[in-house]
Amino acid sequence: MNDLERVNYMFDVTALGELLIDFTPNGISQNGNTLFERNPGGAPANVLTALAILNKKTAFLGKVGNDQFGHFLESVLKAKGIHTSGLVFTDDVPTTLAFVHLDESGDRSFSFYRNPGADMTLSSGQLNKEIISQSRIFHFGSLSLSHDPVRSTTLEALRYARDNKILISYDPNLRPLLWKSLKDAKEQILQGLEFADIVKISEEEFEFLTGAANIEEGTIHLYEKYNISLLLVTMGEKGCFYRAGYHAGYKKGFKAPTIDTTGAGDAFFGGILFKLLGLGLHPNELTLKEIDHMTTFANGLAALSTTRLGGIPSMPTLEEAEKFIKANQ
Repeated sequence: MNDLERVNYMFDVTALGELLIDFTPNGISQNGNTLFERNPGGAPANVLTALAILNKKTAFLGKVGNDQFGHFLESVLKAKGIHTSGLVFTDDVPTTLAFVHLDESGDRSFSFYRNPGADMTLSSGQLNKEIISQSRIFHFGSLSLSHDPVRSTTLEALRYARDNKILISYDPNLRPLLWKSLKDAKEQILQGLEFADIVKISEEEFEFLTGAANIEEGTIHLYEKYNISLLLVTMGEKGCFYRAGYHAGYKKGFKAPTIDTTGAGDAFFGGILFKLLGLGLHPNELTLKEIDHMTTFANGLAALSTTRLGGIPSMPTLEEAEKFIKANQ
């Protein structure tokens, strides 16, 4: 039996990590000031939303403040059909906030209010391992490795998932402002690679971690050192590069009228996991044809998500994605 043929599971994907508010620019006030729209976000939650909208069973593990933002986020997850019994509330620390700043092409920069934020304070005793044990895939991101106690809790969850032969997916998702130093960021992000079967990484993150300008050579190094079954390097509208062992290649992306790239990488990763779950295969068993189909779908899902504001609100349906891909191939 491979990892995705687990019999006793309730969830296709469970994710642990940050759940926060993205305040996204949305127009100008009468006084000439930027208006910000309150959007739910956080990379792991974005991935789960992409999957939930594609009719996969998902669950979230994390922590928010016992404030209006935290309860709003819980209501959004529930509305998307994401299981929330692993979501913890705290009176001691507020929900994490991020202000998104967009340039003319829709590319983002961030200002974070996380000093600390509730997501950083998830402790071992608050970790619901039963949910992990009932999952086909366990997903996490590097922001859960930035500070204790959530760092130790995340590593505990990863060891538990690995010991129970649950497939692990990982998004390094570098946000320099949220780390004590870039040295610490690199050390902890690389530690996460030791657990991962599937990794999605941006070009910038790839260069930061490897120092390599050549993607093909650098991904061979990562594969050989960390034994990553499927490694994906996203390159915006250019598409992506994939490596499955010593098989590798580029997949062209889709052009779209982009207004906000928030969550595009998460939509891409959700598309990859969606197709993988549908095949029921371990990444080591994928053919190049299957990887080609997976990356085409993921590229299309990501491109379509950039035509809408926000992370969670931007995730497309299966029908929308298939229609977009068919019209733009």
